[in-house]
Amino acid sequence: MKLSVVIPVMNEAENIAPLFAALAASLGDIDHEIILVDDGSTDNTVAAIQSAAPANMKLVVLNKNYGQTTAMAAGIDQARGELIATMDGDLQNDPSDIPLMIRYLYGNDLDVVAGRRSGRQDGILLRKIPSKIANAIIRTLTDVHIHDYGCTLKVFKKDVAKNLGLYGELHRFIPVLVQLYGAKMEEIDVRHHSRKFGRSKYGIGRTFKVLSDLLFMLFFQKYSQKPMHLFGSLGFLSLFTGIGMNLYLLALKISGEKIGGRPMLSLGIVLTFIGIQLITTGFIAEFIMRTYYESQNKKPYIIRKIVGKE
Repeated sequence: MKLSVVIPVMNEAENIAPLFAALAASLGDIDHEIILVDDGSTDNTVAAIQSAAPANMKLVVLNKNYGQTTAMAAGIDQARGELIATMDGDLQNDPSDIPLMIRYLYGNDLDVVAGRRSGRQDGILLRKIPSKIANAIIRTLTDVHIHDYGCTLKVFKKDVAKNLGLYGELHRFIPVLVQLYGAKMEEIDVRHHSRKFGRSKYGIGRTFKVLSDLLFMLFFQKYSQKPMHLFGSLGFLSLFTGIGMNLYLLALKISGEKIGGRPMLSLGIVLTFIGIQLITTGFIAEFIMRTYYESQNKKPYIIRKIVGKE
């Protein structure tokens, strides 16, 4: 199979029939399958899918609402295509962009092509401005220079998509996960339409979730295979600062000054213990990381290809 199109949906009953029509019109010349993942819909989305389903469609119904990232991961797990495309089920992404993205992927020897929404049809105050701010922060802190982290429309080679490690709500950070995998990625402009039916499932309330996930991604990006470098550096800084304060106070004590009521004494003791705890945490994190790789016979690297005879 050439292409698998993975589409998470939740309460999108009115969009299902137009979505199937748009997919058929755009992908008719490509050998493809459609995988819809119902993420705990409470309307008649599942019934609408079953009544309008084409022969090349697979429906995955989750037993409750897990969120877009988990639904996307469930669909990718079911995909059989050489390429995997992901898109939203609200008709704001245009499936007619997928053939162009496929040609761009092969023409530029890429592993992933990400969509960049051109002329985005969303509200300025609650969607566009927060999205621009979030994109700028993520781009600056992760050093992954993608303009539109929030666009679901992407085309992946199968091995990349199936090894992203999508958990929690990390779909916004897929470009960072792609970089961690070592895949080659570029973005191109894609169409974006205003929503015709239903309402958005996302709003300004997700800001703190994005910030929390960003902190995790920064740690994962820089220290997932070397946690001791983070905890050890902070630990030794705290430990030596605390010891330095205590030695200074000890010198004052020897010279006859009273130090019992000084806040520096308490701070020095606290910093010393914090340093010891951080260093110990680093050791534990290193053991967990090594156990993760060795218990599952995983390797901390990915080979793109091997050239030459054995």
